[in-house]
Amino acid sequence: MSGPSYALADSATMLRRNLRHALRYPAMTISTLLLPVVILLLFVGVLGGTLGAGIGRGSAGGRYVDYVTPGIVLMTVASGCLATSVSVCVDMTGGIVDRFRTMAVSRGALLTGHVLGGMIQTATSTALVVGVAALLGFRPTAAAPEWIATIGLLALLALALTWLAVLIGLLSKTPESASNRPLLIQFLPFVSSAFVPTGSMPAAVRVFAENQPFTPVVQTTRGLLLGTPAGDSAAIAVAWCVGIALVAYIGARAVFDRPRKS
Repeated sequence: MSGPSYALADSATMLRRNLRHALRYPAMTISTLLLPVVILLLFVGVLGGTLGAGIGRGSAGGRYVDYVTPGIVLMTVASGCLATSVSVCVDMTGGIVDRFRTMAVSRGALLTGHVLGGMIQTATSTALVVGVAALLGFRPTAAAPEWIATIGLLALLALALTWLAVLIGLLSKTPESASNRPLLIQFLPFVSSAFVPTGSMPAAVRVFAENQPFTPVVQTTRGLLLGTPAGDSAAIAVAWCVGIALVAYIGARAVFDRPRKS
C-alpha cells in the first residue's frame, strides 16, 4: 500500500474507534443530540408567539418557526464541538497517544478520525433538528440546488468548527477545561441573527453581531432555504468557514506534532 492508502486506512480505523467510544459512552452523544431539539421546542413552542409577533410577518415567510430553524441548525453544528474537544483531550491526557506514536500509524490519522467522527455526529444532530422542525411546521421553499448548497455550507462550517474543537482539545490540560472552552462558540449564535434580526439589537451589540461568523452563515442558510434576501452573505460565510478551518487545521497539526515534554 502507498503512503496515502495507509493514511486513509488508519483514519478509517480511528473513525471506527471514535464511533465505538460514542456508542459505549452515550451520555455526551445523547446530550449533543437532544439539546438543540430542546432549544428548538423552547423557542418555537414557548417563546415563538411573542418573538414572531415582534419580528413581524415579513421575515422568513412570516412564521417564527421558519425564521428560527436555520439558527437552531447552526447552533446544532456549533454544539457538536463540545464532544470532539473532550474526546481529543481525553486521548492526549490518557496516554493512548504515546502508544500510537510508537506504532506504525499515520501521524494525522488520530486527528482525522476525531474530525470525521465529530462531523458524523453533527450531521445526525442536524437531521434530527430539521425533522423535529418539520413536525413543528417548518416549510422551506428550497429546490434541490438550494438544498445541496445548504448542505455544502453546513458541512464546511462543521469541518471548520470541528478542527477548531480539535485544537481546543489539544491545548486543554484536562477534559473539564476542554468542555468549558467551546462554550463561547456555542454562545455566539445567540448574539447573531439566528433568533432575532440584528437591527433590533442595541448599537454596540448589533455591530458585533453583524461582524461575527454565524450571522452571514445563518443569513445565507435562511436565504437558500426560504428565499429571503441574503446579499453578499454567502461569500462572507464561505470566507469565514475557510479561514477558521485553515487556521484551526494548521494550529492543530502544529500542536499535535510538536515534541512532548518528558
